[in-house]
Formats: sequence, C-alpha cells, structure tokens
Amino acid sequence: MPRVKRGTIATKKRERLLKYTKGFRWGRKSKERAAKEALLHAWTHAFRGRKEKKRVYRQLWNVRVNAAARAEGTKYSALIAALKKKKVRLDRKILADLAANEPAVFKKIVEFVK
Repeated sequence: MPRVKRGTIATKKRERLLKYTKGFRWGRKSKERAAKEALLHAWTHAFRGRKEKKRVYRQLWNVRVNAAARAEGTKYSALIAALKKKKVRLDRKILADLAANEPAVFKKIVEFVK
C-alpha cells in the first residue's frame, strides 16, 4: 500500500478552522485544539444571540412607541388595542420608526384610531 502524506489536507483543515478564531485571545486563536473548543462555545452563543436580538429590538420599539404615544396623550396599550380594533396593520417596528422620524404622521395615526 502506498504511503499517504497528509500535509496539505491537514494544513488546509487547520487553516480553515483557525480562520474563524481570528481575534480570539491567547492560544484560542492559534492552537488547533483550543480553537476547536472555543468555536464550539462561540457558535452556540452566536445562535442564542440571533434569537436574543429579536427580543431586544422588540422591547426597544415598544418603549419608543410608548414614549411617542404618551406625548400624544394616550398610552402604549391603549394605542395598540385601538390599532387592532380599527384593523390598522402597522407593526411595532414601523410605528417606532414613524414616532422617531415622522412625528406628524404618527400624530395622524393616533388621531385616526382615537
């Protein structure tokens, strides 16, 4: 059986792995075994972070809509309930954006649903 030299494949595999650990601290960026372990943890946190981000942004939109609604003399829960009753299908992201950048339009929406 002929001899198999694993140099190129092993090196490529190692380089591919270490490419993801750029910016990590200490040996976790340069030692294969430590890098592998670090990536296992990093990727689980990244997955969780993508889910968390959605929660955080929704909270932020709610706060912004509430602040704008209170400036117009109503409150968040009453505004959302009125929007649903009138079948206005604007989501919280759009409402928050309108409240921040187009206060006149937001005011018209609030007056429409009152």
